[in-house]
Parts: sequence; C-alpha cells; structure tokens
Amino acid sequence: MRSDFEFNGRLGIALPRLEQPWDDYSAARQSEILAQWETVRGTIPERIARIEETINQKQEALGEEDNFETSCRLNWEIAELASIINDLWLWYRTHQDISARLHS
Repeated sequence: MRSDFEFNGRLGIALPRLEQPWDDYSAARQSEILAQWETVRGTIPERIARIEETINQKQEALGEEDNFETSCRLNWEIAELASIINDLWLWYRTHQDISARLHS
C-alpha cells in the first residue's frame, strides 16, 4: 500500500501527500487517511513542546553570549524554530475539521 503521507524533515512530522482529489478516494480509504492524520496530528503538541525547550535553551545561551556573530546565529536559530512552531500550529489547527470527520 502506498503512503499518503510524506515525512517533512523541517517540521519533524509526516504531512498529507494526496495524489488525487479527496472525493476520488473511497470512503474506506478516506477513513484510513483520516485515522493516519489523527495519529500524526496528535504528535504535534509534543513536537512543539520539545522545540520550545530548545528555544528556551538558546535564549539562555543568547543572554550570556558576548560574541556578536554567535549572537546573530543564535537569533537566527531561534527565529527558525519559532517559524517551525508556527507552521506546526497551522497544520494542527487548520486540519481540525479533517480530524473532526473521524468522530462524525
């Protein structure tokens, strides 16, 4: 069976990768995909929490850093991690309606 999800290294989760319009999938296949998405979606809050821990560590290091170049690098890394968190929340919230279908 082919996978309708593909791992996204930046976000650290598998994202939907549908090869045809949603309505072209059978009801049974839609249910399978939705169940798989619910499993992936359930991992997002923990993923965000781990990234937040890393941000906190980098902010502590930044507060003690005297080297300008290192400070710039830490700032960039913090901004990138914050961007990842934002994208994860978008996936989590935007697709609540998809997850709600599982419980209908």
